[in-house]
Amino acid sequence: MKSLLPTSVQIPKVLTIAGSDSGGGAGLQADLKVITALGGFGMSVITAITAQNTMGVTRIQDVDLEVVEAQIDAVLLDIGADIVKVGMLASPEIVHVVASTLRKHDVKRIVLDPVLRATSGASLGGDDTAQAMIVELFPIATVVTPNLDEASLLLGRDINGPQDFTSAAQELLDMGPQAVLIKGGHLDRTHTQLTDFFNVAHY
Repeated sequence: MKSLLPTSVQIPKVLTIAGSDSGGGAGLQADLKVITALGGFGMSVITAITAQNTMGVTRIQDVDLEVVEAQIDAVLLDIGADIVKVGMLASPEIVHVVASTLRKHDVKRIVLDPVLRATSGASLGGDDTAQAMIVELFPIATVVTPNLDEASLLLGRDINGPQDFTSAAQELLDMGPQAVLIKGGHLDRTHTQLTDFFNVAHY
C-alpha cells in the first residue's frame, strides 16, 4: 500500500525585516520565535537596534541604509522567501530602501506591521514615516496589521473602539493593500467581545 505521507516536506521560508529588541519580547526576536513555532524557516534583516526591556525603550540606532539593502539582497538572491514580514522602519529613508528593494525582487507576499509605537508608548516612527509607509509600502502589501494607536496615526484621527473599526479598516484598505487587520489588543476591558477587525479588498 502506498504511503499517504509526502516524500518531502517543504518548510516555508519567512523573512522578517524589523528592529532588534534587546529584551526579546518584540521585534525580530519575537518574529523569529513565532516563525519557528509555526514550522517556518526564519531569516532576518535588522533595520534598527533598540535598547529596551519591559519598562521601555531607552535608545534607538538605525542601521545604515546600504546595510539594510545588502541584507535583503543577500537573503532574496540566494535563499529566497515565501513571505516577507515588515516591522519597525524608523525613518522615511529606511521605508524607501525596503520598499524599493522588495519591488526589485518582485516579492509577492508582504505582511506589513506598521510599527510606529512601542507598547510602552515610545515613538518608533513619526508622521513622516507613516506617510512614507502609506505611499511606498501599502500598495505592495498583502495585508497591513496596525494596532489601534498605529491605525490612528496612519489615519490622522482617533480610533476609540469597535464602532470605528469598519470605517477605519475601509480607509486603510483604500490606501492600496489587499487586506487590513486592525488589532484591538489595546482596547480597554469594556470591549471584550471584539478584539480584531479584518477587511479584504474585493476584485
